[in-house]
Amino acid sequence: MKNFYFFFMLIGFIISNNSVAQQYLIEGSVLGSKDNTLSFANIRIANSTFGTSANSEGKYQLRLKAGNYKLIASYIGYSSDTVNIVLSRSFTDINFHLRPTSIETQEVTILPGKNPALEIITKAIQKKNDRAAKLNSYEFYAFTKGVIRSDQDVTANSNSVSVGAGKSSDTTKLNINGIFENQSRGYYKKPDSYKEFITAQKQTSNFSSSINTLTGGRIIQNFYTNDIQFFNRPLPSPLADDALDYYYYYIFDTLAIDKEKVFQIYFEPDVSSDPGFRGYLYITDSTFNLIKVDVDLNRAANMGGLFEKINIFQQFLPYENDIYMPIDYRLNLKANVFGLARIGFELNSVMYDYKINHEIPDDLFNKAILTVEREADKKDSTFWSNTYSIPNTQEEVAAYKTIDSIQAIPRSFWDDFPGNLLNTRLAISDHFDINAPLSLYHFNRVEGHALDFGLYVTNLAEKRFSSFLIASYGFSDKKFKTDFNASYLFGDYRTYKIKLNAFKRMNTLFSESDNYNDLTSTVLALFGKYEFRDYYYSKGFDFQISGNVFPILNLGIGISNRTDNSAFVNTDFSFFNRNKKYSDLPEIYETKINSVNFSFSFDFRNYIEDGYFRRRTNQGNSYIIFRGKVEISNKKLLKSNLDFKKYQLNVDGTLNTFRSAKLNYRLLGIYSDGYVPYQLLYAMPGNLDGISQNWTFRTVRIGENFGDKYISLLFEHEFGDELFKLTRFPVLKDLELQLTAFYNIGWLDISDKSKSILPIGYKVFKTPLQEIGFNIGHLLFPLRLEFSWRLNHTEKNKFVIGLNTPIL
Repeated sequence: MKNFYFFFMLIGFIISNNSVAQQYLIEGSVLGSKDNTLSFANIRIANSTFGTSANSEGKYQLRLKAGNYKLIASYIGYSSDTVNIVLSRSFTDINFHLRPTSIETQEVTILPGKNPALEIITKAIQKKNDRAAKLNSYEFYAFTKGVIRSDQDVTANSNSVSVGAGKSSDTTKLNINGIFENQSRGYYKKPDSYKEFITAQKQTSNFSSSINTLTGGRIIQNFYTNDIQFFNRPLPSPLADDALDYYYYYIFDTLAIDKEKVFQIYFEPDVSSDPGFRGYLYITDSTFNLIKVDVDLNRAANMGGLFEKINIFQQFLPYENDIYMPIDYRLNLKANVFGLARIGFELNSVMYDYKINHEIPDDLFNKAILTVEREADKKDSTFWSNTYSIPNTQEEVAAYKTIDSIQAIPRSFWDDFPGNLLNTRLAISDHFDINAPLSLYHFNRVEGHALDFGLYVTNLAEKRFSSFLIASYGFSDKKFKTDFNASYLFGDYRTYKIKLNAFKRMNTLFSESDNYNDLTSTVLALFGKYEFRDYYYSKGFDFQISGNVFPILNLGIGISNRTDNSAFVNTDFSFFNRNKKYSDLPEIYETKINSVNFSFSFDFRNYIEDGYFRRRTNQGNSYIIFRGKVEISNKKLLKSNLDFKKYQLNVDGTLNTFRSAKLNYRLLGIYSDGYVPYQLLYAMPGNLDGISQNWTFRTVRIGENFGDKYISLLFEHEFGDELFKLTRFPVLKDLELQLTAFYNIGWLDISDKSKSILPIGYKVFKTPLQEIGFNIGHLLFPLRLEFSWRLNHTEKNKFVIGLNTPIL
């Protein structure tokens, strides 16, 4: 029986390998009349849905089974060329020679006030709507290649290729710093169901396969739609229903493809300050189908003028029922980053083998809009030599070899010097980091001068295990502190997590509402003798288990043990203000807390399954997330020193309002029952004098107001530069200033039981505090000028002017 089974396994193996062997290669070039290459020419197989496009050098590849084929190459402005081939072996020299075609055009009489391009566009818009009515579903295959470039020499560390390690000898040229390629299949069904699978992927060794998730089907900007998302901004399509009110059009030229007249129409926004596209549409005369676009983003759609060039090239061919579908997509970006580095990105996709309006089961579609199949990054050279692809240029072939060879060379600290001086962590291998110089030291009035050492382990055991150990010593309090954390991820997409944290450390009081970094605190203390934080000691452990029990629902349970003690001022050191004294630290309620906690979150956003993880994405759409937590401390059952229950609910979301503007909101509710110690109360999130951050009360200071009952609703409306553009403010409409308005309301109280163990005084807001304001700045700078007003409780900080920045 075993021999019988082995025989059939052997036959299956032979058959499968034989079928792979029957895939033959056809490659060559598409040339013009003077043997000039025709970039991105179309090559299709007659009487089938298969085809491809040439690369920028006019070279193409096809892989087909043995048989008789008729190959047709086409290009606007040329007559198609046809090659009949009997395929029983590979061919590497099947070239097409296309001849220019000419048409006789009738003289067009242009009447005063009449633009002939408008009639063509009107009919093309109607054709677009007819197409949408006929198109109920489709399937396709795609091959995508991305190329990242820079004007810097190619160097690599353990995780990526570096940009800026040394100028190339040719400063006008952008060198290839990375390449990724993938094969995918996609599905669409009305009204908005979409799903794509990456079946194979490869990339240069400096890229992880988990970031190789850009596919032509997923990120494509289809010009047969009304709005086109770019940089999370909806831009009107030149064939949108209201496009004639937004764009200006004129006939630039009249071309032909196989004697069929094709209009080349130039367009751009009527108002130069309106974001949109400019470039060329190619529309057939007889049917008014869009068959090609070659467009750039205009300056108003260019993020802060960061990009020197953003070009999109896309072509369409007819399939079943004369429905035109995109057959390729080319995106070309070039950016100049403040004159320090020039970066380029090229994305090339070919879509083929469409099946139009075939039945697609509803259960194919779910929250995962993109799934990388488990074996996608394990395909060998045999597979890639027998699959559709975009031919590598000579430069790309050389780049693969160069990057992979550099990546194999071990690197030391000095290879990245002095850039690593500005990092907080320094990679010593693929999975191990240590503290970089910037994070080896900190200072505060409790520890004084303190040294830190951290060892970080990331993504071991197939990206399932991560851990860190941080040890520090304060020379003024003469105490060693340690913080150990380890987590392990379970499940196919690592959606279940078990985590242990054991610690003996110094905590920041009310750290949940303090988003400033340690460097800011250190600098202010050393140079200004100003400490905006208070501290206390804590030792114990936390143990948590959590996971996605359903695609939208995450549940968690955990236990915690902690013993908290007060800290005291142990140093008066500062470089300046020697006569100034540091403020005393408030005493906390010293106690031991044993507690259990339960948590949940509802996240309705779609996600990408990248082969390792699920990554949520809102795709520029409105969304809402619910999160909640319950913590219970009990004397009898858990042997805790205090009895209390804490309930917390968070609601976060974004609502798109108009154009690219959006309203962000956060609701936080906290309710406590029992004796909550001072250090576990919640402080209304505040700020420093003259400095502020988003999602805080601008007129409240850090740790100023706290309690165990709290409700806040924070709104931030990101207008971007839309108001300036809509109102046509002279000068302002072109400056790309970013405007954000905010409104905050918060109610805060403390229960009698918590008051009874409170070691210090307090101030609450039984009448909700309300404030309003706005900030304004430029997209490329992380500083904004901000103005805030209190609407009530105006006895303090009625009006505040400051700088809003996330970098402190």
